[in-house]
Amino acid sequence: MEIELTALVDLQAGHPFRGSVPEDPDGNAYALQMRDISPEGGVVWSGLVRTSLEKHKSAVWLQPGDIVFVARGMRNYALCLEEVPLPAVCSQYFFLLRVKAPNLLPEFLAWQINRAPARRYLASHAEGTDQLSIRRGVLEALPIVVPGLEQQQRIVALAKDAGRERQVLETLIHNREQQLDALAFELRAAHPLNR
Repeated sequence: MEIELTALVDLQAGHPFRGSVPEDPDGNAYALQMRDISPEGGVVWSGLVRTSLEKHKSAVWLQPGDIVFVARGMRNYALCLEEVPLPAVCSQYFFLLRVKAPNLLPEFLAWQINRAPARRYLASHAEGTDQLSIRRGVLEALPIVVPGLEQQQRIVALAKDAGRERQVLETLIHNREQQLDALAFELRAAHPLNR
């Protein structure tokens, strides 16, 4: 049975910075921006901009288990935060999803949002010409399937294994490309062009 996402999570827009995030080396917070994350590499926490948040505004601080959803651009995807080592908020280009259903693993939900059925749904509802975006109502209506916890855990473990395999393969490909480049340089050194 499919359930709309809104029944499973508390969904909030990212922190409403006006324009770019103002840097403050003595600030009380860090801002997670689109440049700081990737679906393959997770979050590069060391790259976050330090900023100041006004005391009277209530900030929604990121915490482990939160899911950040990239709502703008060509790649809309979800990322489950396994750790949050800094006092951080996400910027206005994200939606923050906090699972409220006791029978749903955040890692599983992020996995399902990133798979083909959800991606098709989101792509068919994306709006904009210059920059595509996903409206809040569209994301809230996303159909989600919630199997038993044991099956969720198996799927999450399988997805983590696939991610590790992808990293190993990418490393092997990169190493092979470096070997081939070195060989090309050796050939040029051994056979200089006749001028």
